[in-house]
Amino acid sequence: MAQVQVLSPDGSVQKVDRDSQEALQALRQTTALLAKAALKQEFPGIRLGEDNATDDGFFIDSDKDDAQVSADQLEDLEAAIKKFAKDDAKIELATVPLDEALAQASDDQFSNELIKAAAKDGQVAIYKVGDVVAVANAAVLTYADAIKNFKLLSVAGAYWQGMSSNPMLQRIYGTVFFKKDALEEDLKRRQEAKERDHRVIGNDLDLFFVDPKVGAGLPYWMPKGATIRRTIERYIIDKEVANGYKHVYTPVLMNLDVYKTSGHWQHYREDMFPPMDMGDGEQLELRPMNCPSHIQIFNHHIRSYRELPLRIAELGMMHRYEKSGSLSGLQRVREMTLNDGHTFVAPNQILDEFKSILKLMIEVYHDFDINDYTFRLSYRDPKNTEKYFDDDEMWNNAQTMLKQAMDDMGLEYYEAEGEAAFYGPKLDVQTKTALGNDETLSTIQLDFMLPKQFDLKYVGEDGQEHRPIMIHRGLVSTMERFTAYLTEMYKGAFPTWLSPEQVKLIPVKDDVHGEYADKLRNEFAAAGIRASVDHRNEKMGYKIREAQTKKVPYTLVVGENEVNENKVTVRKYGETEQITKTKAEFLDQILADLATYSRED
Repeated sequence: MAQVQVLSPDGSVQKVDRDSQEALQALRQTTALLAKAALKQEFPGIRLGEDNATDDGFFIDSDKDDAQVSADQLEDLEAAIKKFAKDDAKIELATVPLDEALAQASDDQFSNELIKAAAKDGQVAIYKVGDVVAVANAAVLTYADAIKNFKLLSVAGAYWQGMSSNPMLQRIYGTVFFKKDALEEDLKRRQEAKERDHRVIGNDLDLFFVDPKVGAGLPYWMPKGATIRRTIERYIIDKEVANGYKHVYTPVLMNLDVYKTSGHWQHYREDMFPPMDMGDGEQLELRPMNCPSHIQIFNHHIRSYRELPLRIAELGMMHRYEKSGSLSGLQRVREMTLNDGHTFVAPNQILDEFKSILKLMIEVYHDFDINDYTFRLSYRDPKNTEKYFDDDEMWNNAQTMLKQAMDDMGLEYYEAEGEAAFYGPKLDVQTKTALGNDETLSTIQLDFMLPKQFDLKYVGEDGQEHRPIMIHRGLVSTMERFTAYLTEMYKGAFPTWLSPEQVKLIPVKDDVHGEYADKLRNEFAAAGIRASVDHRNEKMGYKIREAQTKKVPYTLVVGENEVNENKVTVRKYGETEQITKTKAEFLDQILADLATYSRED
């Protein structure tokens, strides 16, 4: 197996396998270093910020007094990097006094800050390539000519050191591999991800937008996106009510003392918004979780064992203080609505209720045609007593119950230590986003802690008070994340029942056939079908192509024959064949489509 030499910041040199992750990381870091040198060469006055190898490539931050580096200039920048690599540019490592390093970085304020932060005892380890001085914070290759198969991908904005109070810099992303075919495969994967990216599709189909000027991480749902969301909400509420859940509404504000009782303030404070001081000693908090609210619902009455399992559900709006650098479309937001539910059970009901929830979850996945997922049993890290509620007996019992339930149902799963909620273990359903990130789509959590913290009780068959157990569950995550996931899974071509516009009616001649098209639209609307008529003064071919571009499931053309015979000419999305049917035949077809959630089985 081929090996490469890697130079570490401490000056040591080691040989690593070319196919190893260590070698790939060093290759990425070296390419980022050369990219900095190329930027300095192409734009002498540029200021250079952080550079880093990531799990998905590398990036370089920079800033210029005039216009930032544009996507059109990336090709020239690539040529400059290739020249450095072809000439086998020398990468020098040195440990120098802080003053000397700052002098070499000249008046670059960002490089100076990085150098000062890395200095120890007045000394700092630096790499030097051409006119660039960079902090030696990761291993690089001892030679540059291995950098042949790379691509600068995109430009974006990034706050200096990830803080929104800092200046906005330019971030250039790239990818690199030792082998050409590995690069080609990666670029192919990225193109597929781009085609599935819910942010791109959301813009193309006008589903939602986020405007940082009025609030980062706070999405605005446009009419089409709102229609998709409303369809999901109606579906999930009907499904839950049919399975014994009682739906409620609870406030998004709550007294901070409640979150101190629940433990959220102690364990989750960094992800919560600052409390609002009401001026009279009361402090209100935007809720990051719905569970304390549902606990208040349980506690509002004296409960009997006959009411258990008591299933409470809500589409509950929550707020979490996500860092600006982690915000992304609908997947990472600061305001979200969780499909939340909590079941209060007696100890002997835990296993049956867990299995019932999981069965319901799998039914929901089937209706949405979700098949690519895995089950993860998430346990606590017993060594981390700060993060997790300290009760060994509770944790052991709860983790054993989860494992038993999965084994009883014959479901495959894997186990992950350190992924539990602070109050109990959970079953997570893991999926992949279009960008390849592992993400939790649904969860079921056992909780012995909160009932104890809030002193929850029910009257048992023996007339005595007993402590219930809580089961937290989210069938389809938040409306934001689930919509993002479905958008990427379907590539924006939503199944008919979910599509914001299910039928597009196109009259051949609007002044002649438009009235018939309007009549059909009204009849379809009365049957619960979302339809519209394209009355624009455009060519029919253009209208048909646009309906396909907007991924409308059914395009119906109506002309003289259709008007005279009470028919429609139907074209399904993604197909070129057009079939003429009676209005009744088409209605039967689309209503059957809706009734089966667009599933052939």
